[in-house]
Amino acid sequence: MAKRLIGGIALACALLAQGVALAAPAQPQAPAPAPEPRQPNWGELTAEQKRILAPVFGEWDKMPSHQRKKLLGVAKGYPKKNPDEQQRIQKQLKDWSRLTTPEREQARKKYEQLKQLPPEKRQEVKQKWQKYQQLPEEKKEVLRQNKPPEAEKLPLVTPEPSKTPVDPAKADAAKPALN
Repeated sequence: MAKRLIGGIALACALLAQGVALAAPAQPQAPAPAPEPRQPNWGELTAEQKRILAPVFGEWDKMPSHQRKKLLGVAKGYPKKNPDEQQRIQKQLKDWSRLTTPEREQARKKYEQLKQLPPEKRQEVKQKWQKYQQLPEEKKEVLRQNKPPEAEKLPLVTPEPSKTPVDPAKADAAKPALN
């Protein structure tokens, strides 16, 4: 279950890293958007779209229009990607399709929290994630096993730092080390 959750979070972070859905709303009080136009059912997709989106074929017809639309966008840009990027997309689609509904909801909530962070905090999270991704699988597994249960309950968004000046020497000592 932890691997599935990590996969969902990885997908969310990857989408965030690519700049998906980072645009700010045009107006604070814009009218409600019109409903999404109907997106094609699985049987209506082209052979190429079916090949690219194969990991999600079992869920395709149950997906809301906005999710189908996003995935069709992924499929459209897929041929222009290099083989490594294509492989990453396929892995993310497979990982996402293996998540349970509650795990997907949790990943979506974490992604929404991540979008609310200031840009410098998002960059910090992205760098930590990239460091984690470079670790050998054995080290990742050790970190997953040693994760305290309370960490799952903690919100991703941290409170604003206090305005009290902090001694830099003490601040560095208080920061947790990233293994």
